[in-house]
Amino acid sequence: QVQLVESGGGLVQSGGSLRLSCAASGSIFSINGMGWYRQAPGKERELVATIGVSTITNYADSVKGRFTISRDNAKNMVYLQMSSLKPEDTAVYYCAARRLGSSWSGTNNYWGQGTQVTVSS
Repeated sequence: QVQLVESGGGLVQSGGSLRLSCAASGSIFSINGMGWYRQAPGKERELVATIGVSTITNYADSVKGRFTISRDNAKNMVYLQMSSLKPEDTAVYYCAARRLGSSWSGTNNYWGQGTQVTVSS
């Protein structure tokens, strides 16, 4: 099992910045990718950004150029630096870890409890 704990959410004005952190613990050897997803009220959960063990990154078009995902393997941490935030970025942000042999759409990946990000206009 892998445990994921997010931190860093909060309330910020439009145009501001926030940095989310995710601490992973447990069977780290069983995962090969980390990422961030978000879910806004009344909407489905959507991918924000992912990073593989080779640090190859992938971003949703809506956040490209504004968000940066990074990881510190020594500390088992993954971060999401969010800049130029917009009200439409308001959502619960979830840290995710992809199991070895699984895809991001798989049902057996690991998830954190989520952290609220609210961007006021």
